[in-house]
Amino acid sequence: MTAATANANRAFPLHPFSTNPLLTRDDVVSAVASLLDPLAGGDSPLHSQVKVGSSGTRFDETAAQVEGFARPLWGLAPLLAGGSKYAGTDRFVQGLVAGTDPESEEFWGYMEDQDQRMVEACPIGYTLAIANKDFWDPLTDKQKKNIESWLGSMNNKDMPNTNWLWFRVFANLGLAKNGAIWSKERLEADIKQLNTFYRGDGWSNDGPEGYRQMDYYSGSFAIQYLQLLYARLAAETDPDQAEEYKERARKYALDFVHYFDPEGRAITFGRSLTYRWAMVAFWGAVVFADVELPAPLSWGVVKGIWLRNLRWWTTQKDIFQPNGMLSIGYSYPNTYLAENYNSPGSPYWCMLAFAPLAQPETHPFWSSKEEPHPFAEQRVAKSLPHPRHIVVRSGGHTFLLNSGQSCHYALKATQAKYGKFAYSSAFAYSVPTGGYTLEQFVPESSLALSDDDGEIWKMRRALNGDSEIETHGGIPVLVSSMKPWKDVDVLTYLIPPAEDTPNWHLRVHRVRTARDILTAEGAWAVYGCKEADGRNLTDLDESLSEGGKADLTSAFAASRSGAVGIAELSLKERKGEVLLSDANSNLVEARTVLPTVHATLKAGETKWFVSAVFALPASVEGWKEKWKPGWEKKPEIPKWVQDKISGRWD
Repeated sequence: MTAATANANRAFPLHPFSTNPLLTRDDVVSAVASLLDPLAGGDSPLHSQVKVGSSGTRFDETAAQVEGFARPLWGLAPLLAGGSKYAGTDRFVQGLVAGTDPESEEFWGYMEDQDQRMVEACPIGYTLAIANKDFWDPLTDKQKKNIESWLGSMNNKDMPNTNWLWFRVFANLGLAKNGAIWSKERLEADIKQLNTFYRGDGWSNDGPEGYRQMDYYSGSFAIQYLQLLYARLAAETDPDQAEEYKERARKYALDFVHYFDPEGRAITFGRSLTYRWAMVAFWGAVVFADVELPAPLSWGVVKGIWLRNLRWWTTQKDIFQPNGMLSIGYSYPNTYLAENYNSPGSPYWCMLAFAPLAQPETHPFWSSKEEPHPFAEQRVAKSLPHPRHIVVRSGGHTFLLNSGQSCHYALKATQAKYGKFAYSSAFAYSVPTGGYTLEQFVPESSLALSDDDGEIWKMRRALNGDSEIETHGGIPVLVSSMKPWKDVDVLTYLIPPAEDTPNWHLRVHRVRTARDILTAEGAWAVYGCKEADGRNLTDLDESLSEGGKADLTSAFAASRSGAVGIAELSLKERKGEVLLSDANSNLVEARTVLPTVHATLKAGETKWFVSAVFALPASVEGWKEKWKPGWEKKPEIPKWVQDKISGRWD
């Protein structure tokens, strides 16, 4: 079977979303409708719950199906608020009525401490605030009282001290907008606490001191997003706070723009990426709140970032189930990446992105011409001190260097989601599939260590102390450390590409050990099959720019993803291997290979590794002609690094 035949041979027809051009406001309205329509097939009789799938989650099944009902409101509410129509609106109105009625057989149940229903109260409150003509005004007094009681039941309950506090803010805001009983004191207390998460320059942590978690939750999934929605909805009642949130967004946007590449892809980093195009929701909230951003972020630029991301998702044609509902996964159904709180309905948090529909077609966002990414042709190496990242645009590649963050609880695969050295928009990250052998651990953009001859591997999960950003020769350098065992420590320097080797970044590691250990370090993972017949990649065929090769100090692979590799610049031997990663470990490609280099350390040794990591995405025009000269021109080891290795500079 040829690759062309394989691509045409689908298990079920293409979803309408996948064929939507997504160029105009009308296209976006149609996209939302195409996502809402299949959910009718999972409706309960009174429409208050939607069963999207059968996999389990840490909370109860009723709450999981409330997710299936409530999360789509993130798209439906702005669609209605902006004057558009959706034929299935009434089933959602009926569902809200039934779910909040304690006499109904489909009553959701009042909220308890730490209840998942609190999360879903947020889109419901938002819907009541902006689409009340459909969801509040037609209701009877009794039905309104039921909604008031249900949303209000969270006001005296314990909540996580995280972005969750925003959900109670919006429950109260929705009630207040409709003259219902709400808690002004609780809303103000929650806003006050949420503001303690602010760290400066537009950035908020997802929670209090004690850990650093600044991922898409601090931007598109929750904090920045909801700040902007609040800024519009509370502009008259809380004008000073509303303006403060707008100003934070103006600062944040100048950093966040670097998390998206000119092709529309977002850098894969952090948890909950099954929310997919919610990664671009911040830009939608900017439109909702009508916030003009600093140059070069014109309305046309914002429109381009937002629409290109949505259009990229239309090319990921396997994100749906056969029934038309979204699956858990990223570019294909995949529960390896899922969190323990991801129910089948969770992916519909993606509907956050459709906030611009609340603005009419005359808004400058919709009327502006779509503009290219402002940094598409510029070299970027910008340090972000709050998330402790260096964002990079070099050699046609958009990625970030990462110091290592941590979640506020024991997250599945946290080392993959927060601990890698680098995260890319072109080469998505990989997660472990099991706990045995390197192929299952998948050390992509990581240094893996084993003290049991390769059965179990440890990668950076939590830092040994904090991290910092140094400057050497005008270039930002990220410094961090890890301590996988009490008698082993690793100090790491991450260095952006030099101008004359734009496709290479450096990772310098000092490893000190009091036990025998194996080490393995990976580049980025690439698609692991041949285009002609779909078989696994074999030896590199330069005429096709396809395959892999390895030697005593390096490993390289090329495929339809592009070209990647890793080379040791300091030691005479650090054996290369093209690792056949376990299937379904990568977020985008279900089958991948990973160029890797290996070394063994004996107890009592200290070694310096200088890992040069190469990447040339296939989205770069002429990449097949460019990879070989780029790969053969290895970067120089900076003098300050040579001095550290030689002991002349501690």
